[in-house]
Amino acid sequence: MLTYEPDDTLAHRLDPRAKLAVQIGFAGTALAHTTIPALAILSVLTAGILYSARVSLLRTLVAYRFALVILAIAPLIAALTIGPPWIDWADGQTSLQASYRVLLILLVSAAYVRSTPIRDSRAAIQRTIPGKPGQLLGIGIALVFRFLPVIQRDIQTIRDAMAARLGGERRAVDRVSTLGIRSLARAFERADRLSLALQARCFAWNPTLPPLAFSRRDWVVLGFALALGLTAFL
Repeated sequence: MLTYEPDDTLAHRLDPRAKLAVQIGFAGTALAHTTIPALAILSVLTAGILYSARVSLLRTLVAYRFALVILAIAPLIAALTIGPPWIDWADGQTSLQASYRVLLILLVSAAYVRSTPIRDSRAAIQRTIPGKPGQLLGIGIALVFRFLPVIQRDIQTIRDAMAARLGGERRAVDRVSTLGIRSLARAFERADRLSLALQARCFAWNPTLPPLAFSRRDWVVLGFALALGLTAFL
């Protein structure tokens, strides 16, 4: 499960606004360039970003296992055709490259999640986007980061309970429907408890957020992010 972990890495010491800029620039470049050499360069860059936050590649891939299944199936479906020649290798390769670009973006986002506290993410958004829109977006991001791991744990608990009751011997449709219904019910229960907790804590639209300040290191990273984003137009 991907969550923030305190550390003293280079990524942890950066301003969250600089890290968000790198993510945006990387995503724009990854979606714009589809050639094999470009993907190779982006792969090296991704490895450097993961190293800067000390992100375990294996743990990250395990956390993204459900997304990886979808990314792996997409090229197979794209390659299939109705009628001869039945398999279109060109379409399959194009879809495979697209899936790989999405994987790289997910890995870069994992470095951000591990190195950035939730309060810092909210502060970065609210100080970048002024007024109520920034406050609303910041609150949404903070709630998603806090709520999603809880939902993931609930789903895993339901799956373990089903396995303990020999749920693996039931039909796949029954397993999926049971898991989906129980997961949705648990999510709504969590949402109700979250709403009550926010009311009990006198939820504020504009709380005291942690101070943010750009250092010389952040300006260098921001310049790199801008250059990375500009390559999407080249």
